[in-house]
Amino acid sequence: MHLLIVPWDVNPEIFRIGAFAVRWYGLFFAFSFLFGYIIMNKIFANENLSEGLLDKLTIYMAIGTIVGARLGHCLFYEPDYYLSHPVEILMIWHGGLASHGAAIGILIAVGLFSNKEKKNYLWVLDRIAIVVALSGFFIRMGNLMNSEIYGVETTVPWGFVFLRNHEVVPKHPTQIYEALAYLAIFVLLFRLYWRKKGEHIEGTLIGLAIMLIFIARFFIEFLKEDQVTFEASMKLNMGQLLSIPFILLGAGLFFKCLKNNKRAVIKR
Repeated sequence: MHLLIVPWDVNPEIFRIGAFAVRWYGLFFAFSFLFGYIIMNKIFANENLSEGLLDKLTIYMAIGTIVGARLGHCLFYEPDYYLSHPVEILMIWHGGLASHGAAIGILIAVGLFSNKEKKNYLWVLDRIAIVVALSGFFIRMGNLMNSEIYGVETTVPWGFVFLRNHEVVPKHPTQIYEALAYLAIFVLLFRLYWRKKGEHIEGTLIGLAIMLIFIARFFIEFLKEDQVTFEASMKLNMGQLLSIPFILLGAGLFFKCLKNNKRAVIKR
């Protein structure tokens, strides 16, 4: 018996003035940068770093996230279409962003920033990892407001009926599942950082973040509907296949950093 079924019919637009519209997704995307900046500002202050340096990092992060997420969607999920219509890659307002592409974009952007500002790459990534996990929470809440990227039919009592997509049966609200997973990862990373005021083993926060984020993504994908038609014939969908390298990368980095630190302690 579906006692808590949620009929979901939220308008993706908050308000519209002529051709200009403010959407929930855009608002949550902005929140990800706003709250990320506030948290990073506190971290930079703790380590006696200037706000100007944070401003530069924020610009690198914004460009890396948006460009990476857009190219990730176009090349991972719909390469045939976008390679035939390359101009439409620039039409980001039509929708289509991929978190795996965003992750790659962020790794490259931080690399460029670290090289220019002479900062240790892992040092920057460890701190970025905290706010990236929080950003994942906001992005998935934006997906919920857009009634997109949801799950398969379900009999759980908290299923959502996405009325704007003409659904008539309850579906898993996988956007909420992912959002809560990323929020929990954010809390964990945030507490790990402040427990020792940043004096943690270098590389462990980013390694842990990558590993946990994409493990959560991998398993939640089992509950999701296919995003593109070619996934119907796949045992693991594109999101899961793309998550596996990140899980291995995160786990490898995390345990390697722990091992290297143990060796350094022994040598002392």
